[in-house]
Amino acid sequence: MDHAPQHIEFAGFRCCIGKRGSDWPTAKQAQVLAGLAAGMTQKEIARERGISPSTVKSTAEAIYYRLRATRAADAIVKGMRRGWIAPLVLALLVSGLNPHAEAMRHRPPQRTRQQVSATARLTRRDTGSLYA
Repeated sequence: MDHAPQHIEFAGFRCCIGKRGSDWPTAKQAQVLAGLAAGMTQKEIARERGISPSTVKSTAEAIYYRLRATRAADAIVKGMRRGWIAPLVLALLVSGLNPHAEAMRHRPPQRTRQQVSATARLTRRDTGSLYA
């Protein structure tokens, strides 16, 4: 029995699929997970695949159970870690087009509050300020 996964594309994601009972998701499960990762609603996934929204909902719940996830975001992360879905290379190339991306990553933190010295606090207490 061949356990090597096959690959399909759906909603901008490359999905690894396998037969039922294998370590890989079925095509239906992978497409639902990829659709959720792409930000599609369950109704949009149903319309795209030509199935009912209740089928998408039950498939999503089966994915959550299989991945031990509590919500869609958790299932997406766990599915990516297992290699079930991966964004297409185009998304990675577009994010690398910004020449200032590296500089933006290493920005020093901005100081938003002004430090108040201990002597300034004592001065406020001496004058009877309510904000000391």
